[in-house]
Amino acid sequence: MSQHPKPATLCLILTVGALIGCAQPRESSRIHASGHVEATEVRIAAKIGGRLAELPLQEGASVHAGEVVARFETVDIDNDLARARGELAAAEARLALLAAGTRREDLDRVAAEVARLGADLAAARRDVERLDGLASRGTATEKARDDARTRMAVLDHALAAAQAEQAKAIAGPRPQEIAQARAQRDAAAALVATVEQRRADATVVAPRNGVITQRTAEPGEILAPGALLAVLTDLDQPWLTVYVDEPSLAQIHLGERVTVQADGHTDAFEGTVSYIAKVAEFTPKNVQTPEERAKLVFKVKLALDNREGVFKPGMPADAYFQGTGNKEKGSGR
Repeated sequence: MSQHPKPATLCLILTVGALIGCAQPRESSRIHASGHVEATEVRIAAKIGGRLAELPLQEGASVHAGEVVARFETVDIDNDLARARGELAAAEARLALLAAGTRREDLDRVAAEVARLGADLAAARRDVERLDGLASRGTATEKARDDARTRMAVLDHALAAAQAEQAKAIAGPRPQEIAQARAQRDAAAALVATVEQRRADATVVAPRNGVITQRTAEPGEILAPGALLAVLTDLDQPWLTVYVDEPSLAQIHLGERVTVQADGHTDAFEGTVSYIAKVAEFTPKNVQTPEERAKLVFKVKLALDNREGVFKPGMPADAYFQGTGNKEKGSGR
């Protein structure tokens, strides 16, 4: 006959079983996502065109911000700069000449000419008066009197012209002439600044720290303005881009620490969730299976600490989220 356990024994077994079941920790549901490492790339190009004289850095070289990356020949630019500076000097001299007004020597010369013409006119008037008296008595011909009157009229017009010239010399240049000369000076100065900037642009410097990951030109080539010279990659601040589905997204938060595993490395690395997309998208086409590409997913970026230089752009890596769904969601999502 089979023996049934006594009620007290049965209660003890159930109690011990329940305690054992409660004591066993439940395995946390970690979220696994795969992606590729990315980094900021700066395409270094020249603002000017011309013959490339130097491109000293090779691929793989580390570069600091402000370090020279390339130099162009400046023979033509130097010639343009010399001509522009000459035009500026001429414009400044013209402006200074107008601002100084009429020279004292010119004023004295015009005054002397006015005095001479005034004296000649006075003498011509006396001749006309004398000939008028002689003609009335019949001792002077009509022709002599007419010639004297004509000479007096010519001298009168000449004196008026000289007096106008004297007034112009005393007044000096008109304000409009000075303003025109000043504008020409400013235009020449702007041209000099433009050519000097072209000369400065002939030396290309790195805009930030990084590593030369691509070299697209060689010294001796004649390049057009804007031609690509090299690609600078910032390997100090890479990130891992992964895609997660909507149920998993609810358990991921900005600032969350994530475990990252890179191919070929046994050590685990740490990443930080720095970006969570607000809009869903289809899985990128680089995912192999059509079934995965048909899913709607959200892009997540993980900032990586690359002080050891492990992560490179394009490197595949895996991210393991802790799946803490009970935490309050971050406001940046």
